[in-house]
Amino acid sequence: MALFGNKKKEKKEASVKHRHARTTASAHGIAHEVIRAPWFSEKALIATEKGIYTFAVPSRATKAQVAGAIKEIYAVTPRSVRIVNLPGKVKTMRTKRGVGQRAARRKAYVYLNPGDTIQFA
Repeated sequence: MALFGNKKKEKKEASVKHRHARTTASAHGIAHEVIRAPWFSEKALIATEKGIYTFAVPSRATKAQVAGAIKEIYAVTPRSVRIVNLPGKVKTMRTKRGVGQRAARRKAYVYLNPGDTIQFA
């Protein structure tokens, strides 16, 4: 009876394996596209003393991609990653229009294990 065959199970397991391979492989090779730049602000620099580093990331970057890129670039394994979306601000411009919109940004907070550090310079 063809109704109770196991071909679908094999196909489903293969797709799950492929999905996991895709997320880990996507972080390799494009690490510098995922981590655009370190975020240098007063608040971010104070947080580095506690082992929390802040980076500018693209809007489509996932936590797994950020963690893989940090591991590849800086050779440290992050404990956790948090991502924050910052909306664009409305600012007054000195033009006829009067107001303009700043671009929306995204940043990632990377928490490192105690004793691990990242050197920027």
